[in-house]
Amino acid sequence: MATTGEDASAPWLVAGLGNPGPEYDGNRHNVGFMVADLLAARMGGKFKRAGKAQAQVVEGRFGPPGPRSRRVVVVKPMSYMNLSGGPVTALRDFYKVPTAHVVAVHDELDIDYGVLRLKLGGGDNGHNGLKSMTKAMGPAYHRVRFGIGRPPGRMQVADFVLRDFSSSERKELDYFVDRAADAVEALVAEGLERAQSSFNS
Repeated sequence: MATTGEDASAPWLVAGLGNPGPEYDGNRHNVGFMVADLLAARMGGKFKRAGKAQAQVVEGRFGPPGPRSRRVVVVKPMSYMNLSGGPVTALRDFYKVPTAHVVAVHDELDIDYGVLRLKLGGGDNGHNGLKSMTKAMGPAYHRVRFGIGRPPGRMQVADFVLRDFSSSERKELDYFVDRAADAVEALVAEGLERAQSSFNS
């Protein structure tokens, strides 16, 4: 069931947030891209350029075949993190996705590494990708927040998020990314409350 009064047949748009380019691939700030890549692989699709929008997209479905199946567009904005709102909003409009069916998957400093929190709406907590999305479409979209923890010592936040996961973190990274992808699928297929009860650890 959809989590709102929206038409259950309306498509969903899942935006994995990150920065484009191989130099950013392993960064903490790019965990949204990692989750998007896994979701695309699960759907058996490959990302392609999204027409005029500065993004890559893959279309598919979540959930079992039949009435509970959900049409989904997975998006990776190619505009850099702080400009994510433009491409995401353009694709929301192109695919006629209600804002309440938009899901941002992003790194979250104020949550311990690997912990997930799902929610609808709220502030941006200083996250430039969310700040850009909220400026473009308002705050009433879903978030799947992937905890990366706070920087150690006196390290600046910008340096921390733009560094690769540490060797110890990478040992569990695949598991946590897999779990985040599960959370996105549960959110879309089962609704926010059921997904929260399963994944808001």
